[in-house]
Amino acid sequence: MATETDPTARPAGVLHQLYTGTGAFDIVGKRSRWYIALGLLVLVCIGAMGVKGFNLGIDFEGGTKLQMPAVGAQGPISENQVRDAYRDALGHPPETVQIAGTGKTQSIQIRSETLSPAEVSQVKQSIFEQVKPLGDNGTPSANAVSDSAVSGTWGGEITQQALLALGVFLVLVTIFLAFYFEKWMAVAALVALLHDVVVTAGLYSLIGFEVTPSTVIGLLTILGFSLYDTVVVFDKVKENTRGLLGLTRRTYPEAANLAVNQTLMRSINTSIIALLPVLGLLVVGAGMLGVGVLRDLALVQLVGMLAGVISSIYLATPLLVDLKMREPKYRDHAAKVRQRREKAATATKAADEPEEPVAADD
Repeated sequence: MATETDPTARPAGVLHQLYTGTGAFDIVGKRSRWYIALGLLVLVCIGAMGVKGFNLGIDFEGGTKLQMPAVGAQGPISENQVRDAYRDALGHPPETVQIAGTGKTQSIQIRSETLSPAEVSQVKQSIFEQVKPLGDNGTPSANAVSDSAVSGTWGGEITQQALLALGVFLVLVTIFLAFYFEKWMAVAALVALLHDVVVTAGLYSLIGFEVTPSTVIGLLTILGFSLYDTVVVFDKVKENTRGLLGLTRRTYPEAANLAVNQTLMRSINTSIIALLPVLGLLVVGAGMLGVGVLRDLALVQLVGMLAGVISSIYLATPLLVDLKMREPKYRDHAAKVRQRREKAATATKAADEPEEPVAADD
């Protein structure tokens, strides 16, 4: 069995380094590459939002929504059958046709631009003639297809209220962080928070996910998770740097990097535990129920939580270090630490050099 002094002992693995948190991962020291990577990601997301825009749902743009059972007189009804029936009635396909629910509660939802009563009647008649959906009594019925008009003003009101809530949240968070920690920690946390919002919104635009009021609400829920992870790291940074200027053991960047390493395993574990139920919600919402609030909430939470984990580790603390090192007292302290280490290295080198032999008198 290898001992601590055994030269054949294998070096500690990555998992051991994660668990012990001894500062083996130089995250702060390599912050330039993280800035470049995250900066490119943010630029891509901003470009996607500016060029592609968002795939706004019917709640934002308004339109007509039709719903019908997924079973007809000849068996299950496919999305293509419904799409063809709609095209035959109006000459163009609907915006979306989706199957929602499972088992006996399964239904088909059709979303399109705003239709007139005559157009709605034509679509219903065409669907009835081609797929014959079953009504409540188990017989084909044209009344099995229900319709509703959706106004785009409701989605706009939800977005307006969400933006107002976001503004209030950011103000309160800034005040809390500035008093509990310090101003630079508040600035770094808000930048990381802004990164999470931009990346989440940008990925929605880039991939083309549909934006619904549930998406906007879900975006607000990820802010707390992102901030929690950042605050945990900052609390450890505050602990490691308490009384730092009176010592010359390590610099502020080194103490901050140690704090990131000490909380890295906790951040990973917390993120995994938080993402598991979100993944389950996404599977239930998308796989079993097909569409709806569950899928929209889970999707935005999944993307936002992943962005929050990345920003809390690779952006918030490195940015805090750069902001702190702008202050002369921390730059002077870093210089003192280097001077002490140079003196210690010189003394060690001198002690290790062998003494020159003294020549014997003839």
